[in-house]
Amino acid sequence: MKILLPSFIGLLIRVGQLCAQDVLIVADEIPAMEVLARRMQQREGLTSKIVTQTNLPATLANFRAVIVYIHQDLDSIPEKAFVSYTQKGGKLLCLHHSISSAKRKNKLWFSFLGIDLPKKDASEGGYQYVGDVDMAVVNLAPQHFITTHKITYPELIAYTQEGEPKGKPVPGFVLSKTEGFLNHQFLSPRTRLLGFKFTDASGQVWMQDRSAWCMPVGKGWLFYSQPGHAVSDFDNPIYTQLIANAILFTP
Repeated sequence: MKILLPSFIGLLIRVGQLCAQDVLIVADEIPAMEVLARRMQQREGLTSKIVTQTNLPATLANFRAVIVYIHQDLDSIPEKAFVSYTQKGGKLLCLHHSISSAKRKNKLWFSFLGIDLPKKDASEGGYQYVGDVDMAVVNLAPQHFITTHKITYPELIAYTQEGEPKGKPVPGFVLSKTEGFLNHQFLSPRTRLLGFKFTDASGQVWMQDRSAWCMPVGKGWLFYSQPGHAVSDFDNPIYTQLIANAILFTP
C-alpha cells in the first residue's frame, strides 16, 4: 500500500489536470482558436483545451462548454457527440463556418441547429458567403447578459431590423476584412442577439438579424456566432467577451 498510494495519488492529479479545462475547443484551424483561448483566459479566467475532431476526449461531459470551429467536413462521430452533449445538458458554441455549405451532407447537423441554407441566388433568399468585407455587428438584445456583460459598444450604427419599416442607430462595433454569411434560414424559434451590416463588392448593403443567436436544445443550450473568418476577429476584445459571456451565461 505504501508503494501504490503515491502512484495512485499521482494518477488522480494527472486526471484532474486533464479535466481542469473549462472549455473544449474542437477546430481544424488552430491559430484563430489559440488567440480566442488566450483572450478568454485573460478576460474571464476561462481555460481551454484545443483538439481536432479526430482527437476528441472519450466524454465531453466534463467540460463547461464546447466550442466548434470546423471549416471543412464535420465527421459523423463528432457530429453525434456534439448533439448528444448538448441534448444531455451541455453548452455548445458554434462559430463562423460551423454553419456552412460543407455541412449540408451531415445527417443531424442542420436539423439539430434548426437551420437551412437555401440553394438559390442570394437576392432570392439563398445562402451565400461574402468575403473581404468590413462588417458592423450590432446589439439586438440590449437586456441580455451575453450582449452586455462587461461590454461597451464604441459606435452607433444605422441599422434596420428585419420586418421594421425604418432604421435607427444601434450600438455596435466593426470587424475589418472578414467574411459574412447571407440568408441563414431559421427553422425554429431562437433568441436573436446580434445583427450584421456590410457592403458587398457590387455596392449592395446587407443587414440581417442573424449574426449571433442562442436557444435551448434538449436539456442543454446552443449558441452560434457568425464572425470569425479572420484571426483578427478574435483579437477584438468585444467579440471575445461576447463568446466568453455565452460560456458564463446561466439561462
